[in-house]
Amino acid sequence: MRIVSLLPSATEIVCALGLGDELVGVTHECDWPPEVAGKPVVTRDTHDLGELPSREIHALVTAAMHGGSSLYALDDEKLEALEPDLILTQELCHVCAVSYREVNEVVRAIDASITVVSLEPTSIEGILNTITTVGAMTESEDNAIDLVESLRERLGTVEEKVQARREAGGRSPRVVGLEWLDPPFASGHWVPEQIRRAGGWELLGSDGERSVQTTWDAVSEVDPEMLLLMPCGFHLAETLATWERTRRPPGYEDLAAVRRGRVFALDGSAYFSRPGPRVIDGIELLAEIFDPDAFVDIAPLGSWTPVGP
Repeated sequence: MRIVSLLPSATEIVCALGLGDELVGVTHECDWPPEVAGKPVVTRDTHDLGELPSREIHALVTAAMHGGSSLYALDDEKLEALEPDLILTQELCHVCAVSYREVNEVVRAIDASITVVSLEPTSIEGILNTITTVGAMTESEDNAIDLVESLRERLGTVEEKVQARREAGGRSPRVVGLEWLDPPFASGHWVPEQIRRAGGWELLGSDGERSVQTTWDAVSEVDPEMLLLMPCGFHLAETLATWERTRRPPGYEDLAAVRRGRVFALDGSAYFSRPGPRVIDGIELLAEIFDPDAFVDIAPLGSWTPVGP
């Protein structure tokens, strides 16, 4: 089978199922696992985001959403030349991926027999179901079942230890996760669930819902004990660089999280933005931050760091 992935998360799923050799095309943002380097790239940015401030990137995203466009373009000719049997894409966000409508229009013009599958998880269980869906579409059901079982085992290990710590008198830290920094966005989709399963209490985000714009006044009102900086699509170095360029709002220094030195920058792209197998790594990462005595060195290397005021 010849597979083209138009999502970094789908690329990760395909490779985790042992189908890397059948993956013939990827996006320009597919950077994991390392063996995808050198695969033909069928998308590109429509804007040079470079080192734009968060607020300017947000303005571009907002304009694209209102205009029904995307920040990514599809290389129709290269896609046709790859002769795919299966294309993995999504409808959830037409801004952060090539739009589902555009993909279908291109496919109809190339070869209507190409199968296009839209992956739309909004929860941890939905992500696990996505893995089994890809397994079914690629005749890799057994590998998918094994992968999902291993992910469930890791998740269960974290949850059992979290529960044991609570029964022993531990308490859940009060947390705000920010999926964008300027303007601030509260976490959404599966991220509040990741925080909860890791032992935290997300104060502003809602399970299964889109991330929503909030304000620093709202953050101050709930006064979290921990502040997680996890901007969508940003790896750790990008998070740190963006936070360095972001003006601190009035009253920031008065937040309990800041006073206690419990503001953390995370690799949002790898472990929170992409609905693939590494969301479980993200839960392990958070567990280590929330309770470092119980969870020692289980976070992926270089996935998080405390930041100063």
